[in-house]
Amino acid sequence: MKKYYFFFFIIFFSTESSASIKNDIIKNLNNINSMSFDFEQNINDKIETGNCSIKYPKKIYCKYNQSNKKILVSNGKSLVIKTITSYYLYPLKKTPLEFILDKEFLINKIEKINDYFYDDKFVSFKFYENENEINLFFSKKNLNLIGWQTIDIYQNLSITYLSSIKINKEIKEKLFNLPDQN
Repeated sequence: MKKYYFFFFIIFFSTESSASIKNDIIKNLNNINSMSFDFEQNINDKIETGNCSIKYPKKIYCKYNQSNKKILVSNGKSLVIKTITSYYLYPLKKTPLEFILDKEFLINKIEKINDYFYDDKFVSFKFYENENEINLFFSKKNLNLIGWQTIDIYQNLSITYLSSIKINKEIKEKLFNLPDQN
């Protein structure tokens, strides 16, 4: 009989711990209005690095370290990817960033997810939206978003790792103005 109490205690404790970490991540995410970070992005085995600033909802500015001076900018509605020789304009709603940059959407998704992975270093939430598979990774230590992985409708695998994260630093609104084509 003692064995059953022991197993019940272990199961109850792990469920409580699991629910607690999920709630703590939601609470932390609720308190974040902006973040800046360095990143390493791997898209179909092509690695790029740089730094980004995010301002919720749905605004991002990324400057890549590559020689083509690539930038990625979203003003909340459109997404521009610009290099020295190219300029691409997309509706934000056609990209997985539509969801990743929407804090309220993420919170609602995380609240509804019952099956997620966690270990001693990170917590991962996986969901599907508009034919996109999205995995979010949070640090178990400080509960911050530390990366994401997406598989888009074209089956492109994109993995983004965040480092040197700064939370709620002032970011000027003009940073998210879409660049000209020139």
